[in-house]
Amino acid sequence: MKASTIVFFLVATLIVFLGHFYIWTRLVRAPGWPAPWATVGTVALIALALVVPLVMPLTRVLPRAWAGPLSWIAFFWMGFGFLLTVSVFASDLLRWMGLGAASLWALLATKDPADPIRRELLTKGTAAAASVLALGSGAVALRGGLGEVDVVEVPIRLERLPPQLSGYTIVQLTDVHIGPLIGSRFVEQIVAKTNAERPDAIVITGDLVDGSVRELARHAEPLARLAARDGVYFVTGNHEYYSGVEEWLPYLERMGIRVLRNERTSLGGSGASFDLAGIDDEWAVRHGRGHGADLSSAVAGRDPERELVLLAHQPKAIAEAAAAGVGLQISGHTHGGQIWPFTGLVHLAQPYVAGLHRHDELTQIYVSRGTGFWGPPMRLGAPAEITRLVLT
Repeated sequence: MKASTIVFFLVATLIVFLGHFYIWTRLVRAPGWPAPWATVGTVALIALALVVPLVMPLTRVLPRAWAGPLSWIAFFWMGFGFLLTVSVFASDLLRWMGLGAASLWALLATKDPADPIRRELLTKGTAAAASVLALGSGAVALRGGLGEVDVVEVPIRLERLPPQLSGYTIVQLTDVHIGPLIGSRFVEQIVAKTNAERPDAIVITGDLVDGSVRELARHAEPLARLAARDGVYFVTGNHEYYSGVEEWLPYLERMGIRVLRNERTSLGGSGASFDLAGIDDEWAVRHGRGHGADLSSAVAGRDPERELVLLAHQPKAIAEAAAAGVGLQISGHTHGGQIWPFTGLVHLAQPYVAGLHRHDELTQIYVSRGTGFWGPPMRLGAPAEITRLVLT
């Protein structure tokens, strides 16, 4: 295991334990619940704090029959625990504001500050309110994560697109995350919806799988039925490099999905066409063995008068894409934040989180919110999508 992976795991584990300590402090210790409820709450939170860091590595090595149930437990708590932490923090802000206002009023009125009993009631009341808020938002998020995926149509005007190709449709799938929680039934549904759009081309912009070919081949098999006039194209995401990329790439090629690795092809007919390029994920260079994003190789020798569409898993590739004359970059990776308010944190790492944006006078970027989900089977404020890009 690489040193960077170990450091990431240790930092993530520390964050998990700090979050659980905060929840314990606010929901168990501060309200002063009588025995045995305080003990039960403490033991439960210790167990739940251990679930996520223990189960996540196990899902990489256990058979899917074992990894699936364990993942449901760990990832459900990951999502609900996040919402509970946010709800507790929000209730704390309101409580602090209320206590501050009460103390100020008592000071101005020269009265004694609020009595301890009232403070205890306020503490217990805010703890209960935070729990109810987390349960409600968790239920909504579960419905969003496990519901059907809608097709989102996005018209995009490209200045260099030949007029004969106006109306050209590209359907984007991204961040499907076939793995312990997403299997063949879900894949069959998105394949049927994608083919129903009768696209000119289909692109898959990374993070397709979370597991080995041996474990997931049966669940990925419906992808062989994807059909588009000009073909199906794929670029790697960071999760392919955790899942045995050397086996997945030839497997996808055998299913009729062309993998673009720092290269380009032409879409359209002999009379009118444009360039489609694809690059490895930015983190691929850590994998070695010839992997790594290389846009200069992908665009070398191209006619700058032709329109150029780039497939890049992470939106942060946009700066180099704009410098290379890309007209449209199609990306994923962010999941649109997946669970609000995590969206704000994603903005710290990526220049664009969701939707269509004009980066400069020539270059635009579309960032999908993702077709599946990673981790918690939840989506809140960031619904999943199959994207139908209509070029004009």
